[in-house]
Amino acid sequence: MKKTKIALMVSMLALITQSAMAQEAERGWMESLGEMDSSQLTLLIIIMVVLGLMVLLMILLIYLASFIVNILNQENPEMAKEPSWWENFKEKFVTGKLKPIEDEEEIQMDHSYDGIVELDNFMPPWLKYVFYGSILFAVVYLVNNTNVGFGKSPTEEYQAELAEEAIAAEERKALALASIDESNVAFDQSQTVLEIGGAIFQNNCVACHAADGGGGVGPNLTDVFWLHGGSISDVFTVIKYGVPEKGMIPWQDQLSPEEIQQVANFVLSLEGTTPSNPKEPQGEEYVRETDGETGGEETVSDSVQVNG
Repeated sequence: MKKTKIALMVSMLALITQSAMAQEAERGWMESLGEMDSSQLTLLIIIMVVLGLMVLLMILLIYLASFIVNILNQENPEMAKEPSWWENFKEKFVTGKLKPIEDEEEIQMDHSYDGIVELDNFMPPWLKYVFYGSILFAVVYLVNNTNVGFGKSPTEEYQAELAEEAIAAEERKALALASIDESNVAFDQSQTVLEIGGAIFQNNCVACHAADGGGGVGPNLTDVFWLHGGSISDVFTVIKYGVPEKGMIPWQDQLSPEEIQQVANFVLSLEGTTPSNPKEPQGEEYVRETDGETGGEETVSDSVQVNG
């Protein structure tokens, strides 16, 4: 029994080592499952169900074969004298050769608890094979995932995960940018945004608003008066949907949500500049409050109407 306990302890240590080394691989499997779409998950579930049914069918076939052998043994006592293949299989791989009850005194331990004695039995064959298999797997996994084998080293796995996360971050960023609309557009006066927005403005807006935003066919964008509101949301909405009755086309089919956000921020940056030939004010005055976090976006209107 002491040998069995020692073997069990060694087996547990091997299993713990195996689990620790396979943790990163398991995490990768979980991430892969999370990235599957509904059709892939459905196919995976079907495959697992089919495999489960195959295992169940094998078990039923084994029990059916055992049942048939028992019937044949009852009909032919001569066959019952020799052990069946199933009994040989169980003795070799499952139970081992057990001591008969009448001979159990030979393997009794020398201690008793309330009349309960312990038998010094051997390790079951199936557990012994699991123990050997776990040791073999741990050795192969260790060798394969060091610089000797074909697997990735911990450093290589880390670098691969960083690369995957970078791709995932870009995908999340693209999804977030594609979902920008008038309800969540951000006020951003950073240099990069203004440079990109300025380029879009020069390529698409100067015909109506002039290169310096002073206005022409369209209104002056450098003063504090706005026909349709002067918040970032208002400007984004006008650019996105246009003002057909005033001759401004909608740009949502030609510019991405991110580009509309960039050019809207550039338009707001023109406020307070001095164009060469400014058009007279139109619309209502829009007073912009200073906000430290947004750089001055929150606004209020005092509704001053100017004829234009």
